[in-house]
Amino acid sequence: MGNGTSIGRVRALGSAHSGTHHWLLQRFTAIGNLVLVVWLCISLILLPNLAYEAVHEWLARPVPATAMALLVISTFWHARLGLQVVVEDYVHEPANKFACVAVLNLVAIAGAGFGLFCVVRIALGGAL
Repeated sequence: MGNGTSIGRVRALGSAHSGTHHWLLQRFTAIGNLVLVVWLCISLILLPNLAYEAVHEWLARPVPATAMALLVISTFWHARLGLQVVVEDYVHEPANKFACVAVLNLVAIAGAGFGLFCVVRIALGGAL
């Protein structure tokens, strides 16, 4: 297998099989975000006006509330995936990397939870 060249040293190691899943999840959430943001923009354009009451009434319906909840989840998931790659690439100490990823996960979960709470509160008739 030739140990003298760079390619000879890595030829038999094979694939790490760790990046494909993460890469695919980023692409799927990006596609979901694109579809949902286009839906949101078109839906807001089609509203008679953008007054608080009109948007609140629109978001209180089941289909827009469900789509908005999916948008919140997909957006925070996509952001977490992208920022995790940045942390893994630029934070080199294992303890610091673990701490950064843990904080990133907590912030993403808290943001998504708050967004879902807001959507559910509007959808169930509160917060006018």
